[in-house]
Amino acid sequence: MNSPAQAKKRSVVRFRTKLVAAMMLVVSALTALGLYFTQRKVATTAERDLQENFQAEVVSLHKVLALRQTALTERCGQLVSKPRIHAALEDNALDLLYPSAKDELQDLMEGQELSQAKGASSLHARFYRFLDATGAILSPPNPKDVGELSTEAMAHLALKKLPEVQQIGYVSEGGDAAGGAVDEVMAVPIFSTETGELISALVVGFKPLEIVGGAGLKSGIWVNGRLHLPSLAKPAQLALSDEIASAITKSDRVQNNFNVTISGAPQLLFYKLLNPESVFPPAYEICVYPLTESVAQQRRLRWQIGGAGALLLLGGFMVSNFMARRLSVPVEKLAIDSERNRAALASTSEKLKRSTRYSADASHQLKSPVTVLRAGLETLLRCEDFRPEVYEELSALLHQTHRLSGVIDDLLLLSRMDAGHLQIESEPVNLSQLVDEWLDDLSALPDSPEFRIEKKLPVGLHVAGEKRYTSLIVQNLLENARKYNRPGGRIRVSAHENANHVVLTIGNTGRPIADAEQQHIFERFHRGSIRSAVSGHGLGLNLARQLARLHGGEIRLVQSADDWTEFETCFRVAQPAPNRAS
Repeated sequence: MNSPAQAKKRSVVRFRTKLVAAMMLVVSALTALGLYFTQRKVATTAERDLQENFQAEVVSLHKVLALRQTALTERCGQLVSKPRIHAALEDNALDLLYPSAKDELQDLMEGQELSQAKGASSLHARFYRFLDATGAILSPPNPKDVGELSTEAMAHLALKKLPEVQQIGYVSEGGDAAGGAVDEVMAVPIFSTETGELISALVVGFKPLEIVGGAGLKSGIWVNGRLHLPSLAKPAQLALSDEIASAITKSDRVQNNFNVTISGAPQLLFYKLLNPESVFPPAYEICVYPLTESVAQQRRLRWQIGGAGALLLLGGFMVSNFMARRLSVPVEKLAIDSERNRAALASTSEKLKRSTRYSADASHQLKSPVTVLRAGLETLLRCEDFRPEVYEELSALLHQTHRLSGVIDDLLLLSRMDAGHLQIESEPVNLSQLVDEWLDDLSALPDSPEFRIEKKLPVGLHVAGEKRYTSLIVQNLLENARKYNRPGGRIRVSAHENANHVVLTIGNTGRPIADAEQQHIFERFHRGSIRSAVSGHGLGLNLARQLARLHGGEIRLVQSADDWTEFETCFRVAQPAPNRAS
């Protein structure tokens, strides 16, 4: 028979085994979750870094292209003002046009052979042609002097109608679905110096600028179903051309990026429309960026994370076995730990209270110097011996002090609410009157955009609350409707009673709030990922919602899509005052 001591020992062993197994299950689950989220975070970080590097390369490329485009625009604008060209066109001496232009445009064509021989980009033209009043090409007597063109290119240069403003296009010639040559074309209108009528146009062709960045960024042009990216092999250009055509056809965006595979290597491809609203066929800038290093780095990180996970599981087993043994000690140890935890929580709570007091004290300390600064600026504005630009600077500074005072007041109010010191004295508040007053103030603001106000508000609608805080709720919502509206838009305000509540709805036209941002708009200091020129500090909606909740109500975003954003605020209906005996 087994002795009681042996049975007890077996029972302890079984308990420890079960405890180790349970702890290992927990450790394994936590490790798996940790590895999953770590790998996701690493992948997200790598993707973000890749996008940032790629965008930096693209931005640098666009700066170079913008500088070159500006230089070409200025140069072509100067060329069409040459007097000899105007004389030949206005006197209908078209046989003298190209001979006259040869001397005037000599600098434009000078050195282009050397530039092409070296394979370098320049500001010299490869060809130029004149168009007559119908948009047809005026044939030159000697094409070699003005740059020879193929029949296909000539057909692309002829226009159905002369452009009244300078146009940019890209003309391809030769080759099949990829390869061949491509020229950047600028069509500059020529107006009569006597009548001001459009009489001709100068079409100038340049070799496009191709850039191969230090990190492997390659640029090219896609036009007329053909990809021109000389730094890639022709088979790769053929394959990419079809993918680009499919992406552009399926998307209505003027620019986008997606992943492709070129010669077995992953690449990030970016395209952007180069000549929107041009009389020439649409052409797209194409940039490809290698992802090989990024993929290899992610693979290395996965192995590192996997190895770390294996070490964690091994450590978890050892810790679980150790903890199972330690948990067999008397429960007094748990009581000691619990007491320590309570002390830590009390210390944390005290730190939070000190932080709240510090925020309130700091806001109080800021009010005095801001008030002194504002008074000093107002005194300076009353002086009459400054230059006008000084008054403008002083007015701007005074405006900023008013904004800073508003932020300080909001922070003080938020500190009081965080500390639980704000008490609402409930009384009947005329909501209809408050809305009318703020609508009048909005219309009187000097910087308000033009908008139409639609109001559907019963007269004498009363809610329960404190007037100044109810007014602050209405002010913040109407200010947002004004600031984020578009010129010529509208603001719609309506209210109705619903059981024991009054529902106030405020909507406005303007850019909708992105879906990803809608769940964060009521967070403190949140202003979204897309920055705009609208002033603010991200406190208004948070402050309005907290005040509404202190009044027993709520604020929520009803909708934000299709040029319309709408907020709904719920107030408690004011109870009628008891009748007094006469």
